[in-house]
Amino acid sequence: MTKPIRKAVLPVAGLGTRFLPATKAVPKEMLTIVERPIIQYVVDEARAAGIEHIVFVTGRNKHVIEDHFDMAYELEDTLKARNKAEALKLLEEHRPQPGSTSFTRQQAPLGLGHAIWCARDIIGDEPFAILLPDVIIKSKVSCLKQMVDLYQQTGGNIIAVEEVPEDQTQNYGIVELSEKINDNASRISNMVEKPAPGTAPSNLMITGRYLLQPEIFDLLSNQDTGAGGEIQLTDSMLKLMRDQHFASIKFEGRSYDCGSKPGFLSANIAFGMDDPNLAEELIPFMRAAIEGSL
Repeated sequence: MTKPIRKAVLPVAGLGTRFLPATKAVPKEMLTIVERPIIQYVVDEARAAGIEHIVFVTGRNKHVIEDHFDMAYELEDTLKARNKAEALKLLEEHRPQPGSTSFTRQQAPLGLGHAIWCARDIIGDEPFAILLPDVIIKSKVSCLKQMVDLYQQTGGNIIAVEEVPEDQTQNYGIVELSEKINDNASRISNMVEKPAPGTAPSNLMITGRYLLQPEIFDLLSNQDTGAGGEIQLTDSMLKLMRDQHFASIKFEGRSYDCGSKPGFLSANIAFGMDDPNLAEELIPFMRAAIEGSL
């Protein structure tokens, strides 16, 4: 019987240099997609998958993330006094239950693998999820929920993947597959980080969602630095693959890399179009922009 996935790690210690000067004062995870911070979309995805406890691995000047998921007494008292019931309800819906979040510090920028390792004592000896907060996924069913459903069938380790054009595979981590599990899932036999053009084993990129077994922490503890002088999560996953099976899932939905400006802007448009009132104004504006008549 597989242990349930109860906890998730969100590494939020990055500097967000691609969005300077805005990120000098505001963490990149708190930049907004329509009316919600990027980090809120990721937390909502985790909660929709049944995650009970979220571990934020933070860095310096990230206290505003902790504040966002706390009570705002003055604001809430003002909303109550002004009978703003709808706004107050919205705040309450997005506030985690007491004791369901933890914050730990990555004291130096030593890579994604190191950030995950920093959560080891909070996660303990149980499988867990990783959600990279730069990536938000628009789907009818939470991407992580789709992964958890597969995990309940297969156990092991699960990685979300998405198709990319063949001429872009050198920009991503790419998986190599063996036998199929079902129409959307396959066993993973290898992972290649940014393969040279023309050498990628598939066109399936690693999307930024993982379900991993706790043995990954022991491997990360002894992991040498890799690309960029950082401790790479992929290196330890490849070692874990020698003893445990990994599966990929081609999730239903589309990801947006909000760590890049095109991805951030695309996400704002995509999620904005879900609001009929916003769509009514956006469509003529986008049409005029395309036609060059702005």
